[in-house]
Amino acid sequence: MRALVTGGGGQLGRAFARLLPDAAVLDRSGLDITDAAAVDRVLDDVRPDVVYNTAAYTAVDRAESEPEQARRVNVEAVAGLAGAARRIDALLVQFSSDYVFGGDRGPYKESDPTGPLSIYGRTKLDGEEAARRAGDRHLVVRTSWVFGHGHNFIRSILGAAARYDELTVVDDQRGRPTYAPDLAAATLALVEGGCTGTFNLSGGGAPATWADVAEAAIEAAGLAARVRRVTTTQYYAGKQGPIAPRPANSELDCSKASAVGVSLRPWPQAVAEYVKELELS
Repeated sequence: MRALVTGGGGQLGRAFARLLPDAAVLDRSGLDITDAAAVDRVLDDVRPDVVYNTAAYTAVDRAESEPEQARRVNVEAVAGLAGAARRIDALLVQFSSDYVFGGDRGPYKESDPTGPLSIYGRTKLDGEEAARRAGDRHLVVRTSWVFGHGHNFIRSILGAAARYDELTVVDDQRGRPTYAPDLAAATLALVEGGCTGTFNLSGGGAPATWADVAEAAIEAAGLAARVRRVTTTQYYAGKQGPIAPRPANSELDCSKASAVGVSLRPWPQAVAEYVKELELS
């Protein structure tokens, strides 16, 4: 299948580029998805069978003060992609977030009621609805806590752990980290299996807090820094600027994908591999 990948400069876009060497992989300089005319032109030129939209506005806190920009990228641009994909009969694969849920329950199934707490979460939920404008030819993949080649939580933690003896990390938000290469491979498996609709895909293993993830990364890197576990309220106390509320429990139930033979390895294994790759780079 001929594939087009948007957001090619991001963590997930880069993962798809490795898996799909023949795909048209475009970063923002190659395709700004908020430019409807450019979207139509590129899709007409490439004529993809599948469009993997990995481009997104992901600045969760900044979205609280930039709601229009977040909506432009996460909702309006997705609607444009959906319309263009439908016109050429391409499958649109749209990536969404665990932040579409309120965090008062979990693990969340695809059919569970949503209730985003933040502007970012609301735009991702509205982006799902925009993707459905592609008709039956859409696949929405909800995921969580993505890390891969680029800026992410684990990379930041390891940088800090190399400089400081103790790190303060939030311990009252629960979910599962997802390695971008694993997410890309699992998504390809869903597409190749003819899956459409909405699926959850996140790292396997037991749910964890950000503090758990930090400790796993520090241990994998052989560093000695300690993790001081704090609440979200304690962590953000005194910090300037808007702070978006986060769901306390955003664990995703991935049994729907597992039922069709698609699952991701336990997140600690993926974290260990990622840390090793960082050390070799």
